Amino acid sequence: MFDVIVLGAGPAGISSALYVKRANLNVLVLYHGESQLEKAHQIDNYYGFEKGISGKDLYNTGIAQAKNLGIEVIDAEVTNVQMASENSYTITSTEGEYECHALIIATGNKKLRPNLKGLVDFEGKGVSYCAVCDGFFYRKKKVCVLGSKLYALEEAMHLANMAESVTILTNGADDKEILALLAEEKAKGGSAEKITVKAGKLSEVMGQDRVQKVSFEDGSELETDGFFVALGSAGGADFAKKLGLNLEGDSIKTDEKMATNAKGIYSCGNVNGGLLQICKAVYEGGVAGLSAVEYVRGLKK
Repeated sequence: MFDVIVLGAGPAGISSALYVKRANLNVLVLYHGESQLEKAHQIDNYYGFEKGISGKDLYNTGIAQAKNLGIEVIDAEVTNVQMASENSYTITSTEGEYECHALIIATGNKKLRPNLKGLVDFEGKGVSYCAVCDGFFYRKKKVCVLGSKLYALEEAMHLANMAESVTILTNGADDKEILALLAEEKAKGGSAEKITVKAGKLSEVMGQDRVQKVSFEDGSELETDGFFVALGSAGGADFAKKLGLNLEGDSIKTDEKMATNAKGIYSCGNVNGGLLQICKAVYEGGVAGLSAVEYVRGLKK
């Protein structure tokens, strides 16, 4: 059991972890995939670098700093976050399950919305971005999940527990990974048998008042009652929806202490929206870290 788990290893996540560690609490950082910071060729507007620094160098330096301080940093894709008890959370990842008393979300916002005709028109009318949130409405119905990675399979597995059938749509992406993962799940038996994979390139999400079918570039169509988007890996907004956190658009809402509406959960950095700059991420990370420390110490009194 960790005192605090931080999701994300960018400026916000690492800053929060540094404050937790220096408060002599046990902290774990989980991260996966390329950070937005790594894509920055040159950063000249952040304090302390006379000649600037590349985003990749700053990102890697931050992780090295955390490790040098004794913080455990693990590259693992987080696939699910849920409450384990009144004062603890369980984080499921590709490297195993971890529990913590306080959770800091600092993933940035990785939510991906494909440029697919009809998608935006049917959001809330059959198009969803959260199986845990909306799966109940599709009991004994046909649904699709858009994606080709582990996150898409996790969403499909959840839906398979209630839907009549689930089709994973890879939208032309290589389907070898998702097929291999699905084969492993089917070998275990259970609801995975309801899941199939279709690899064609999508053309449009279609329907009248609600989603009724999807069409493909080869002219074929597939009837469906629901269309769930699960591209890439889960981001902050995805976790927020699973945990029932308040959102404003795709951004997590917090108070001045970076606390969400859920006890023991904090959020910082780009996932909170606003000024998408390193200086803001570092500040919010520090506040979130100190707030988590105060919360955990309160539990131990």
